[in-house]
Amino acid sequence: MYRVAICDDDGQQRERVRRMLLALSVKSGIEFAVAEFESGERLIEHYENQGDSFHILILDIEMDGLNGIQTARRLREMKRHQEQIVFLTSYAEYMLESFDVVTFQYLIKPIEPGIFEAKMLKLCLYFQEREQEILIIKSVYEEIVLRQEDIIAIEAAKSLTVKSKLIFTTVDAIHEGKGLISSYASALKDSRFLQIHRSILINLIHVHKFAGGKVVMSNGMELPIGRSKIKEVKDACTKFMVMKVD
Repeated sequence: MYRVAICDDDGQQRERVRRMLLALSVKSGIEFAVAEFESGERLIEHYENQGDSFHILILDIEMDGLNGIQTARRLREMKRHQEQIVFLTSYAEYMLESFDVVTFQYLIKPIEPGIFEAKMLKLCLYFQEREQEILIIKSVYEEIVLRQEDIIAIEAAKSLTVKSKLIFTTVDAIHEGKGLISSYASALKDSRFLQIHRSILINLIHVHKFAGGKVVMSNGMELPIGRSKIKEVKDACTKFMVMKVD
């Protein structure tokens, strides 16, 4: 299922886009969970209040208050880089201005259903191809989409308030989530991740060096290796580095 936000100050236009998504769902079997926003401000508030994230944002450019491009720019400043943006507009001259917020598609009104469906199918294919490259984690408030290559380590943490708390350290942030290390180790066993301790999973891409019974990651964090895993971890890291060079 793909989560889609339709942001347009014209209620009839929002309904038209919703109907086109429904028609596409019937034809293709792809499910869409649709939410509507009557302004850019409302969409920004949704994210500020830790609402669910979306796969696709369909933004009208010509809106009162924050227009579509300004809304997209604010979202990118909030580090919302995973969402794919589709702009709707009656004026083609906005196209160049929209490039700096990394737009996926640009549709001219009135929208032709066939063109809309083709663009949406292309987006869905894009997400399907990326499924092996991303990891969706559940935090207390929302689902967070992380790029696997950006994850440095996943650690189990003790908490009196959150059951099965996990810490996800990435190249630019630290996220708190819920789950079991064993579940992530199983789900990521065919990728670049390696469990080095009963409570630690690392990304081999970010291994910098070994220091005694610890591994030093690219961001400088030192993580302990389980005593019984030292040889296994060093062998796996060496093999990974050799394969990367080849």
